[in-house]
Amino acid sequence: MEVLASSSLSPIFFTKHNKINPNFSIQVKLWVSQPPKISKACNFRYARNRSNKPNSNANPGLVFVCNRFLCLVERNDHRKVMVKSSVNFRKKVSVALVRLVSVLLVSSISVVTTDSPSWGLSEENLLFLEAWRTIDRAYIDKTFNGQSWFRYRETALRNEPMNTREETYMAIKKMIATLDDPFTRFLEPGKFQSLRSGTQGAVTGVGLSIGYPAGSDGSQAGLVVISAAPGGPANRAGVSPGDVILGIDNTTTETLTIYDAAQMLQGPEGSTVELAIRSGPETRFLSLTRERVSVNPVKSRLCEIPGSGSNSPKIGYIKLTTFNQNASGAVKEAIETLRGNNVNAFVLDLRDNSGGSFPEGIEIAKFWLDKGVIVYICDSRGVRDIYDTDGSNAIATSEPLAVLVNKGTASASEILAGALKDNKRALVYGEPTYGKGKIQSVFQLSDGSGLAVTVARYETPAHTDIDKVGVTPDHPLPKSFPKDEEAFCRCLKDPTAACYLNQGLLFSR
Repeated sequence: MEVLASSSLSPIFFTKHNKINPNFSIQVKLWVSQPPKISKACNFRYARNRSNKPNSNANPGLVFVCNRFLCLVERNDHRKVMVKSSVNFRKKVSVALVRLVSVLLVSSISVVTTDSPSWGLSEENLLFLEAWRTIDRAYIDKTFNGQSWFRYRETALRNEPMNTREETYMAIKKMIATLDDPFTRFLEPGKFQSLRSGTQGAVTGVGLSIGYPAGSDGSQAGLVVISAAPGGPANRAGVSPGDVILGIDNTTTETLTIYDAAQMLQGPEGSTVELAIRSGPETRFLSLTRERVSVNPVKSRLCEIPGSGSNSPKIGYIKLTTFNQNASGAVKEAIETLRGNNVNAFVLDLRDNSGGSFPEGIEIAKFWLDKGVIVYICDSRGVRDIYDTDGSNAIATSEPLAVLVNKGTASASEILAGALKDNKRALVYGEPTYGKGKIQSVFQLSDGSGLAVTVARYETPAHTDIDKVGVTPDHPLPKSFPKDEEAFCRCLKDPTAACYLNQGLLFSR
């Protein structure tokens, strides 16, 4: 500790240098004045109490009682020593006392500040800190699952091995696991690029759209192929709609969500993925090489229901499989095309749509609503933003609308379904949705890897928090209701079919 300056009515600066972390020091500023030069005795008293107990009644260990001329030093054994008082002596005593107080102050603070690591930070440490800082700033839960986020950083830097990039990635994953949030996750460079390209209209994968088995009797295990992109790796290998994926890279799909399975199917271009596929009674094992596959997020069809003459009902069927950057444009085109064919009603199929781009979901909701709230965005303090519409982007607000959902309907799909339901714009059919009521933002790290971080949660227009609960449909669908557009039309036309759904009741409240 250094006394940098002192004079009458001037500040005294005390600087305490931290020997463990030389970049950190504490400076204490005190205002002091010399005793006034008056002839009348001016007493002052200072007691140093050695007791560590607060509010202790123990005798002070050392007492100074001074006036202008003399100082009496009184010890705890009641022995007294007379000391000549002088200006110089009093100044020395004052400085000594200030030093004593300052040392006690700075020492107590140093106990807290010496938690910082004393070693130099390596490149791997800096990458770990970059990930830690990203979560610190963006994560929705500022309690970080009830832990000291700063203390975790210091402990990890001391104890976690970070000598290689793989060890650093493992340390980051271990840190994220303490949040107990399945949607906040670390993405290696290849997976990060795959995720980014997936929201831009192309996916580095095998070209499969997957979903849960139809029906709820549990007779089918695994995940069902909804479609295989024409010309994609899976399509070239003979994978067809209706095939069942039993395993991905030696991991059974019985306990996988379509969200997890989609992540496993994607990966760096040129890498391989092993699939166990059941086609009818036959089970095949395929090794497919991932490549960039263009994804058309929308399929549509005009279904004409038998009727009398020119009054035959026409239903426009739109299946939306993902929310990439092409989704809103493709949905708008489908709506306009079907309206050009004078449809009487629409069916929007969101089954097995695991989400994607949040802004695309907002734009698609605006097509169907003339006004109203679409979604509330909330953080730990409550509602922080509101997305609504004034009808300026609406193109189909008058025709009856039914929305189809299932447990594979997640994220942006649930925002869309919840907005249409709560605004009384559509009837929702199917089963409760996945229940992903949180919103993630994607952040790129300096080495090309990335983080998907939960930054907010959302509530539907009726202020329903659907996280882990899902959107509750208005009505169930018949068992084994088909998921492709051709079979959908047949189920509306044939009253004898097990999947028959009366189109009059489909849009009736």
